[in-house]
Amino acid sequence: MNRNYQKELDRLLSSMEGKPQKLFLHSCCAPCSSYVLEYLSQYFEITIFYYNPNISPEEEYRNRVEEQKRLIGQLDTIYPISFMEGKYEPEKFYQMARGMEELPEGGQRCYACYEMRLREAAQKAVVQKADYFTTTLSISPYKNARWINEIGEKLEREYGIRHLPSDFKKKNGYRRSIELSRQYHLYRQDYCGCIYSKMERERQKD
Repeated sequence: MNRNYQKELDRLLSSMEGKPQKLFLHSCCAPCSSYVLEYLSQYFEITIFYYNPNISPEEEYRNRVEEQKRLIGQLDTIYPISFMEGKYEPEKFYQMARGMEELPEGGQRCYACYEMRLREAAQKAVVQKADYFTTTLSISPYKNARWINEIGEKLEREYGIRHLPSDFKKKNGYRRSIELSRQYHLYRQDYCGCIYSKMERERQKD
C-alpha cells in the first residue's frame, strides 16, 4: 500500500503542543532546505546538518556549503537555525559506490547514498539529543520518497531517535523552493552532486 508521508507529517505536526522540539535536519543543499526551513521552523528548533561526501568535485562541495551558510545567515533574522557541517570524506562515498558506478541515477547506488547520509545524521542526532531527525532529500521530484522514509524508519529502530516522515515536494514544496531560491538568489546546481550524476547530466546535454 502506498503511504502518504505528507499526511503522516501533517497529523504529527497537528498533535504537537507546547515548547518546540529539536529537529536534526540533514540538508543536501541550500535550495532544497529553503522551503523545509520555512515550513518546519514554526514547529521545531532546527539544526541543519550538512553531510554530503558524495558531492564532487571538492570545489563544488565548498560552494554548496557556503551557500547553505549564506541562506541560514539570511533566515536567522526570521527564525534561529543552528548549523553543523559533517566531514567531507569522498573516499567513503566511492567505497560505498564500488561496483555500482554504471548504474543509472535513481537506482541502488542512490539508495545506498541516501542511507549513508541518513545514518550519519541519525547518529549525530542522538549525540545532539534531538527529538527527531529527517532530511531535505524528499523535496526533489527526482528522489524516491518511499526509500528515504523506509531508511529513516529503519534507522529510528536502530538508534532510538524518532524519524520525521516527509515528502516535502507535496503541498507545492518543490515549487516554493524554486521561488525562495530566486528570492535569496541561491545557486541551483544542475546535477545531484556525485561524479556519476554529473556525467549523466553531461550526456543528457550532448
